[in-house]
Amino acid sequence: MPKRKIAVVITARPSYSRVKTVLSAIQEHPDLELLLVVAASALLDRYGSAVNYIEKDGFVIAAKVFNVLEGENLTAAAKTTGIGILELSTVFDNLKPDIVVTVADRFETMATAIAASYMNIPLAHIQGGEVTGNIDEKVRHAITKLSDYHFVASESAKERVIKLGEDPTMVFNTGCPSIDLAEEIIKSKILPFDPYEKYGGVGAKPDLSQGYLVVMQHPVTTEYKDSRKHIEATLEAIYKLDKPTLWFWPNVDAGADGTSTGIRAFREQHQLPNVHFFKNMEGKDFLELLQHSDCLIGNSSVGIRECAFLGVPVINIGSRQNRRDRGGNSVDVDYLQEQIEVAIIDSVQKGKTISSSIYGDGKAGLQIAVKLAELPLQFHKTIMY
Repeated sequence: MPKRKIAVVITARPSYSRVKTVLSAIQEHPDLELLLVVAASALLDRYGSAVNYIEKDGFVIAAKVFNVLEGENLTAAAKTTGIGILELSTVFDNLKPDIVVTVADRFETMATAIAASYMNIPLAHIQGGEVTGNIDEKVRHAITKLSDYHFVASESAKERVIKLGEDPTMVFNTGCPSIDLAEEIIKSKILPFDPYEKYGGVGAKPDLSQGYLVVMQHPVTTEYKDSRKHIEATLEAIYKLDKPTLWFWPNVDAGADGTSTGIRAFREQHQLPNVHFFKNMEGKDFLELLQHSDCLIGNSSVGIRECAFLGVPVINIGSRQNRRDRGGNSVDVDYLQEQIEVAIIDSVQKGKTISSSIYGDGKAGLQIAVKLAELPLQFHKTIMY
């Protein structure tokens, strides 16, 4: 009996760390063949070249899709999605996968879902059923309705997918695969690498031995015109606190240009003597960095997911993660310098929080691979409403 061919599409740097253990489990499963497709910003140097880490980890890439349109605005995002549909349709026609797997809620993932659905290829969606404060929620729920199998990360997400009318027998709470990586390093006692030496970056090189902050803040697509103002509030807070800080560049979302311009302008004016900037980092190394930090500041879902499991305090800024399930490690603030500053001081003083398994216990990758091998191949819906 031939192996079942599973095409997994990676479109951005966060998507890779989210599904790395799934890729490994598919590759190791005797009845599955992994067809890895890397597309969109995952291929671009300015957003961290996730493709380099994918290849370094030993995964063979079956196809690359260059479809990002420059501009970092809403029109560019829509057109990037359209180009993705065109290119991925050709890729799927060539590879002829039995199942296509798409991840989460980024706008590029919509192209994967549409192409697979119109080609009658069964579609599996990882991390459906969650809610957020921007366009990603619309994309996530739209992909849910296009998908045939649902690997969700929490019980409330499972309930939401079923309420959307999906067949309960095709909805599985496997937990989030990114927790698999967090589970591997949760007992780590010291940071096992020098981030400056290993990843370069730019800016000052503050001493990290007495603690440090990590910042990862992305633009909010529904508020993209205010992205520069939003990032300036965080920059002011970090500048005033003057603590060693490792800052990561934003995603390729509408408004990213405003975020980047704000960072560059502030850096030129103030020098930021205690801040170092990185484009990207291997998923496991990034989690190690978070594990040994005093606090994460920004609006990345890593603060809600992995940091909840690791017990790392998080200052969640703005609306990007609205209504997501929380593990008790995060404090919500607005785009106000004083609020951000006070919250950081308070969280650092309180220290680590209790580990939460709200997004899984570290076994998601294996569970997903087993289901991909066993599930009946179907691309039609059982009407549940």
